[in-house]
Amino acid sequence: MPTPDLKSHIPQGARIILVRHGRPALPLRPRTSHRGFHDYIDAYEAAGLDPESLPPRELADLVKELDHVFSSDRPRSHQSAQALAPHAELTADPLFAEAPLASPRIPLLKMRVPKWAVMARVLWHVGYHPEIENYRKSKHRAGQAADILIEKLHEADKNGKPRAAVLVAHGYFNAMIGRILRQRGFTRTGAHRVHYWNAVIYQWEHA
Repeated sequence: MPTPDLKSHIPQGARIILVRHGRPALPLRPRTSHRGFHDYIDAYEAAGLDPESLPPRELADLVKELDHVFSSDRPRSHQSAQALAPHAELTADPLFAEAPLASPRIPLLKMRVPKWAVMARVLWHVGYHPEIENYRKSKHRAGQAADILIEKLHEADKNGKPRAAVLVAHGYFNAMIGRILRQRGFTRTGAHRVHYWNAVIYQWEHA
């Protein structure tokens, strides 16, 4: 939960909206080895937004009156934020980057990329993090991200409407931030799914 002082400054109805980026401009790699998956991770991190992946109308309507949006510094993230809210000021920060993955070294095995990703994430949770950020550090970073978004809710809303902070970032890291927001007293609407442009709303309903 936020400190008593912080809670007293969060307006009733204030919302934090966590959005997953759109589809990256990246050719599909349906089946590959662990070496190929290693290369795919690098290519995915460098990929920008597919120009044909447009934000849903209902999502654009949700943020159309906001004058600011946060994103990670990854191309697919900040380009998605620009596509979603071209009118808004953008803050792109590496703090909001995805919790990383490392390709498991399993010779001879070939699988589809999504299966490699699931295996890599499970192994990351149990301690496989060669030369990448581990779970403890990612969780700490998610807490810092939550602090930034909550702090944004303290700024005055020019339209006299419930204040909101929007982050366009990454599926798994958004879910990590979401768990922290729930622990701090926010109510969730929606679910973190592996869909591009997936949006989840966290609302402060305490008087």
